Amino acid sequence: MLCFAARDDDSQAMTIQATIEKELRERLHPLHLEVVNESYMHTVPPGSESHFKVTVVSEAFADKNLLARHRMVNEILAQQLAGPVHALALHPLTPDEWFDKGGRVPQSPPCRGGSKAG
Repeated sequence: MLCFAARDDDSQAMTIQATIEKELRERLHPLHLEVVNESYMHTVPPGSESHFKVTVVSEAFADKNLLARHRMVNEILAQQLAGPVHALALHPLTPDEWFDKGGRVPQSPPCRGGSKAG
């Protein structure tokens, strides 16, 4: 299994998923955060942490368009994106948008890359 070099309070190596969660919590103070490892849906070795779906609901996104929100998240996760993370499906929402959507975001589509392409 791949691990990212970040450490938690117990000085143990954190998973990439835990690192993503930690970074986003510290910088965006989200009302809701869900980080889902979707690597199993892609042509990668078992246990990989390379493809994630991130739903983050934060006041920090108020008055920002979708592109600016994506840039914010990409900047926060720049180190992960430069290394182990291949893809992020981002759903950055304000609290009002989250409640208007009933607390739901779209499902990720099936992988069409690699050996799964039809």
